[in-house]
Parts: sequence; C-alpha cells; structure tokens
Amino acid sequence: MSSFKLNPNASSFVPSWANPPPPAAAQPAPAVQPQTVVPPTRAAAPAATQESWEDDENTQVAAQKAPTPAVPRSDEPPKPTESVFVVEEDDLEDDDEAIAEEVKKLEVSKPAAAPAVAEDSREHLNIIFIGHVDAGKSTISGQIMLLTGQVDERTLQKYEKEAKDNNRESWIFAYIMDTNEEERAKGKTVEVGRAHFETKVKRYTILDAPGHKNYVPNMIGGAAQADVAILVISARRGEFETGFEKGGQTREHARLVKTIGVKHLMIVINKMDDPTVAWSKERFDECVEKLTPFLKSTGYNVKKDITFIPISGFTGANMMVHTTPEQCPWYDGPTMMSYLDGLPAVERKADAPLRIPVVDSFKDRGLTVIMGKIEAGTISVGQNIFLMPGKVALEVTAINTETHTLQKAKPGENIKLTVRGIEEGTVSSGLVICDNNLVPCLTEFEVMLAVHELPKEKSLLTSGFEAILHLHTAVEECVISELVAQVDPKTNQESKKKPTFVKSNSVVRCRIQTTKPVPVESFTNLAQLGRFTLRDGGRTIAMGKVTSVAPKKAGGK
Repeated sequence: MSSFKLNPNASSFVPSWANPPPPAAAQPAPAVQPQTVVPPTRAAAPAATQESWEDDENTQVAAQKAPTPAVPRSDEPPKPTESVFVVEEDDLEDDDEAIAEEVKKLEVSKPAAAPAVAEDSREHLNIIFIGHVDAGKSTISGQIMLLTGQVDERTLQKYEKEAKDNNRESWIFAYIMDTNEEERAKGKTVEVGRAHFETKVKRYTILDAPGHKNYVPNMIGGAAQADVAILVISARRGEFETGFEKGGQTREHARLVKTIGVKHLMIVINKMDDPTVAWSKERFDECVEKLTPFLKSTGYNVKKDITFIPISGFTGANMMVHTTPEQCPWYDGPTMMSYLDGLPAVERKADAPLRIPVVDSFKDRGLTVIMGKIEAGTISVGQNIFLMPGKVALEVTAINTETHTLQKAKPGENIKLTVRGIEEGTVSSGLVICDNNLVPCLTEFEVMLAVHELPKEKSLLTSGFEAILHLHTAVEECVISELVAQVDPKTNQESKKKPTFVKSNSVVRCRIQTTKPVPVESFTNLAQLGRFTLRDGGRTIAMGKVTSVAPKKAGGK
C-alpha cells in the first residue's frame, strides 16, 4: 500500500515539448514541420507513376507481356556489373575491422543487470502494529510513510481535504493506510494494511493490523508474517484502561504475537501530546507498571525483548527525531526508528527446504500472482515449485517485492510470485509453496496446548471439543481428537494417566484433527509452521505448538 511517486527526472515523464530539438543531421531529408499533427508521409509521391487502380492493372498486364530477360547458363561466368566505384581488398578488410570494432563497443556498452535485480545487503524486517482499537496504529503507520518520504505533499493535501470533508481532520495520517471507503467511514481498520519504507540501515514492510475484536482473524494472518511487533498503547485517560482491561484487545494481541513467534516487542505509549497527558512522566510510568507483570506472565523477557517509548503519532514526536527538552525533559532513550534500526539481525533458514505460506493471490495482465513471506529456503526465477496440499506443479516467471524485481529471494522477504501452471481462483491463503522437499500435509497431528480461558458455556476442554485452528496463514475447523497427558507447567512433567478433561489455565498434550489437510511442520523443525492458535466464540482460548507430525501408532499414544 506504499505510495507511488513519479520521478520528474525520468525521460519518460518529460513532455515532448520540453525536450530540446534534435540536431539537423539527425532529421530525415524531407523536413517535417513541428506543428504538423498528421504523421509524416513518404517523400516519393506515388501519384506520379500511378493515378488509379486501372493504371495499376494495365501496368501489371504490360509487365506480364514483356519478354523475360535471358538467364546466363551455369557454365558461363556472369558478366560483371559496371560501377563507378573501385573497391580494393584492403578497403574491405578495413571495413570489416571497423565493423568488428563497432560491434565490440556495443557489446562493452551493454547495460549491466538492472539495479532492480541487484541484491540489497540491507536486512528486511516485517513490522506489525497491534493494539486496541483507536490506539493510533494507522496514524503512526501513515506518519512513518510521511517522515520517510513515501508520501508527497500533493498526496498529503488530497488526504487532508478528504479528512476535512468527512469531519475527521485528525485522521489525515490514517487515510494513508486505510484506503477503502468502509475503513474511512467507520474510522476502523478492517484488513491488514501494507506499506514499504527504507532507512539507511534496513528495509521495512509495515503491517497495520485491525484493532477491533471482530477482525482478530485478520490480525492473526498479518502477525504470521511479522518479525517485530509494535504494541500501541493510548496514554489518553480512559483509553488505556479500556484497552487493557478484560474485553480490550491489548492483552489478546500481545499473547497472539508471542504465540505466533514474534520475539521482539516494542511498546509505544502513544498520544503523549494529548491535553489529558501533556507528556507526563507519571502517566507513562503508570502504563509501564501495569503492563510489565502481564507481559512477564505471557512469556516475554521484559528486560531483554521489550522496550517502552513515549511518542506522538499525530505530531511525529520521538518517532524519528527526539523530543525537545522543553517538551519531554525526562526521556533520553531511543526514538522509535533508531530502536528498530538497532535490533539484532533475525536468524533465517536460507539452507532449509523452501516454505512460503500463501497470503493472497490475484490476476495481473492475465498472469497469476501469489503473495507470501518466505519463511525458509530461497526461490529463483525459472524454478519449478509445488503448491501444497495437492502437489500442483508451478514455474516461477517473476519475483517482485514492493519496490524491486528480483532474480532470487531469500527468507524474510514479502514477495509476489508470478507463476505459470495454475489459475488464480484456485490459490487461497493457507496453502504453502515448497520445493521438491514437500511440506507434510496432515489431517491429524500431536500438539502441546496451553489453555488460557475457555468460554463459560464450554468450561471444560474434552475429547471432541471443536474450535477454529489458526496455523501460519491457514484457518481450518478442528476438533480435539484425544487428550494424551496433562502437563505440570512448572516442572513440565506429564501425568501417567490420560485426563478426561482440562480447565482454563492448564497445559495438555493432545491430538488435533482438521476437516481438510493442512500444511504443517513440527515446531522444532520450523517454528513458523509449527505454532498455532485455537479460537472459539470470537475469542482466543488456547495456543500451542506442534510436537509431532508422525501418524498415530496403532494401540499406543
């Protein structure tokens, strides 16, 4: 969803009248007036030799009656044609050498590989903005696009006018990310917005997740592509409390990104410029103190993996440039962008088998384009790949990112694959692209499940419990087919006897069955395809990891 800007320096965008006139020597012999709109005609006038179709026919008849010139016999040498030029063999040799020299120059002057396909050494990171509705996620995302030069002044003025016409002046930056009419009318993000920006150190893809509880499945699909999560907290009086208490999305979003495997979590305390806050250190500390115990219980190492940064998404304060001492004298930590640029590189499995969970697909000029993030392995133009389940053979004809065309892509890249061998309508999210080392596609597998909060009407998790499985980008109906053993969360010891049920805040080893085959890996083999979430009744009830993709042993566990 990044903005597209025309380059005024590119020759293709310079109007013809602005180009200097070509030199006279380069013009054709019959000069054509610049004002002439009609395309230039040939210099020779056909009317001088042919006035009508009748003359044309008479000419053809006369040509047929004319005697055919005699052809010399093969044993007689042909007579040389007289010429006013005398050609010497040395001249021919000189000409050959000159031509060869010109060809050599042309070969040397051939343009090298286009910069678009050159490998960029900067690391690529996928960052997702999460948090309760109205915390300011889209505003922050739009402000980043403006600060990094991805939105020009004219486009910003357009968004400003649209926001003003809708009586939503404060939503101007959110309009950069929320592009459809439903999102702008309601002021709520529905789909995961995507945009791209760069710094001198890294390349980034923004994933702007919806904050409303009705759109949590969309948020999960976006989080499955993320490397870093930014949890946006509103410091405004009343809004932080609403998002953090039961029913708010702050807690659920933080749990979800941890389960999905996002290691680094940045927490930005937004709206610090609000009149009810006024960059108050007391309010900032209050938010941090309430969030810290919860984050520890979720499994985060607060000192190592989490940082808290006060910002204003609307003014851009402390996002790229530090706040002034007059504005915020008590904070001397990193800005939001300097913290992102300073994160250690994410470990990637470039030598592992290719795995690309499909996010979406569409048609482009009659060709099928598949979107996804490379979780493991590499992919190249011309490579033969498979779409699982189904083992549909495809050929890669082009690889694109938001800004570049590539010949080869590495893990961590969000890419668009143009493929040959399948129709767009048959590709859906949840499928996985792989190489000859096929990904397992199963309808039953063993998991370690952490049960958080079961609904009141289904307060016991038993064999036969039905839920919705969210695994990478796949969403499938599932059922708990067997409870194998209950696990003590403190000692990790398993019970010797199979449990008949478990309650909320329990850990259990069990088996899950799905209605359709699902591409899945064990957590130890590839964590991105081995983590999952169970939801029921519009809420997240459990999270877990796949412990085994082996078939169940007959008569055993």
